[in-house]
This record gives sequence, structure tokens and C-alpha cells, in this order.
Amino acid sequence: MSILFKNCYLVTPGFEHENMSVLVEDGKIKQIFAPGDELPSADFVKDCEEGMLLPGFVDVHCHGRSGYDFCDGSVEAISTIAKDKLREGVTTLLPTTLTVSEDQLVKVLQSAADYVRSPESLNGCKIPGVHLEGPYINEKLIGAQNPAFVRLPDIEEVKRLNAIFPVKKVSFAPEVEGGAKFASDLLAMGITPSAVHTNATYAEFKNAYVHGLRNLSHFCNQMTALHHRDIGMVGAGLLNEDVYIEFICDKLHICPDMINLVFTLKSADYIQLISDAMRASGMPDGEYDLGGMQTFVKNGAARLANGALAGSTLQICDAFKNVAELTMMELSDLVQTTSYNQAKALRLPNIGKIEPGYCADVVLMTFDFKVRETYVNGELVYGID
Repeated sequence: MSILFKNCYLVTPGFEHENMSVLVEDGKIKQIFAPGDELPSADFVKDCEEGMLLPGFVDVHCHGRSGYDFCDGSVEAISTIAKDKLREGVTTLLPTTLTVSEDQLVKVLQSAADYVRSPESLNGCKIPGVHLEGPYINEKLIGAQNPAFVRLPDIEEVKRLNAIFPVKKVSFAPEVEGGAKFASDLLAMGITPSAVHTNATYAEFKNAYVHGLRNLSHFCNQMTALHHRDIGMVGAGLLNEDVYIEFICDKLHICPDMINLVFTLKSADYIQLISDAMRASGMPDGEYDLGGMQTFVKNGAARLANGALAGSTLQICDAFKNVAELTMMELSDLVQTTSYNQAKALRLPNIGKIEPGYCADVVLMTFDFKVRETYVNGELVYGID
């Protein structure tokens, strides 16, 4: 099966140009054609009508969507979220858990395992594994996590969960007892360690850095702020060039000025746009549940009763639009933050670029950042009629 995308504005890391064409064969990018090149025949020809063709987005931090949460622990929940994330242009997704009991985590990972073996998985984005956010966090920066289930880092628990379904990333507080070594233990398992809900000093970060910590989850939110006597975790993310940062660019979790500041100080090579979306994403305002806690959504902002932000309702296509409009960056630089950086940080091969040999996971967008069509392995899985 082959498909030829023609007449597109191609955007991929390090390159963007109009009137390009892309040949896909058997789910892989086969060849790129410049304007004026003779085009090959294909089983199907898609005229992109000068729309933007980009690598499919990779959301590595997402709790839910469309009224469902991954911690619901059902195939129905995962199936609905994985299918509806395609509407945002997401082609690879890490279902992200909350701070809950091990029994609940077992249920969640088992449902993920059941889902990827089901025919339903052919209708949604790729799920190579899960992201555990918590339960190994610091209660002093609990945010919208449930303090009843906070516990110390436990690599044996991670091993038990990983045996059910791959754990690709674990976000935890590196300053808690055993936290620094936990980072190296995770790396030994091929799992990406990341810091989150952390009260670490910069010295405590450096201790974990020595053990391999190179990721900070939802940067700036629920972590030690930049201070002139201790630069904390925010300073760590800005000072250390090789540290990846997740960024919730909804202009609520992070104000526009901070978005501009971070993109000015930090190379786009190490920024990952995420949604951190909860079940209210794609849903109307109202009352929702988040890990057993009552959450209120008004004007798209999700908060607990005490006013604390409780995840987001952000969609990745909108995060991309927000940053593009705020920073005025070249899209060929910015597109790294939506897919390729995530793939590098998680060591996911052949994802995040439109180049020969890469998976044909692509999204066709308008120039005002609306998703027209989403393809996974060269197959149309979402399109606007």
C-alpha cells in the first residue's frame, strides 16, 4: 500500500518548504520530493491543498480526555482517549497515571495491555507504554495528587507493573529517601526518570543528575522556583542544557511571558510540549473527578475546590499554536517540541520526523493550526469530512 502526499507545506525538524511531496510505502516514509520533481505513481494520491504536513504529535503526559481517565482502568476508557487524541494530531501517546494505590495501578496497566491486543487499538494512536506520575512524590508540593497514596520510591513495585505493561517513564521527587538512586535503577530498566511534584534544592537535583536524571515533568508547576540563593528545579531546567523539560503551554499553567522566557533561554532541542490533560479535555465546563478528588472546570480551567490547578483541558494542537504565536519561531524549530524530542527522550525509534525510514505518522493541518487529517503508519485514522 502506497500513498503520495502532494502539494504540501512540509514541516519537519530542521526543514520547512512549500509545494513538497512525500511518498509513503508500507507505513514508512519512502521518499521526499522537491517542487518540480517528477512524482511517482501511488495507490492513493492525497492533494494536501498547500496545508501543513507535520510529524504526528507525541503526548507523553496525558491523564485523560472525552470524559475518561486512564485511572478508570477500563479498555473503554483507553480506547476512547486513544481515538479522540487523534483529533489533536497525536499519533503516539503515553497514558499517564495518578498517585493511586498499587492495586489500582495494576488494574490500569492490565487494561492498557488488554487494549493494545484488541482490534480497537487499530483505531487509535500508538501506545508504546505508560507514564507513572507519582506515587513517589513530595507531599509539600502535592498539587492535585492524592496524599493518601504517596509513598517512597519502590523499584520493585515498578518491576511488578512493568511486567504487566511497559512502563516508559516515571515521574517522582528525587529528593525523597532513595530518590537519587531510584533514577539510576529506572535507567537500568530502560525507563526514563523524571522529576515532578518536587521540593528539591539545586544540590539535590545535582545528586539525582549524577544518577542519570535528565527530565523534568510539567516544568515550573509544582517544583521549587528560581531564587537568587538557590535556583531550585526551575533553575536546574534552564541551566543544564541536556535536561528535557515538559511544558504545559495553555497560557494558564505557564503565563505567556514565561513561555517566551523559557524558549529564549532554553534550546528547542530539549523542550517537550505536553497536554497534562484530564478527563474534561474535549468536554464542556462542569464538575469532574480526578483521582477521587472533585474538580471544577470553568472557562476551560480545571481546579480543585481550594483553587489549585488540577491538570489541564489543553489539546496538543492548541499548545503548538500558542507557542508558535507567542514566540514567532520557525516552525521547523518548534516542531521538535511536539514529537521528535519526546521520541529522543524515551528512545522511541523512527518517530518524530518526516524522513525516509521513519514511520508515516503524520498530521495534516491548516495554517491556523486546525487538524484536518491524522495518519498512523500511513493509514488515515482521523479526518474532517
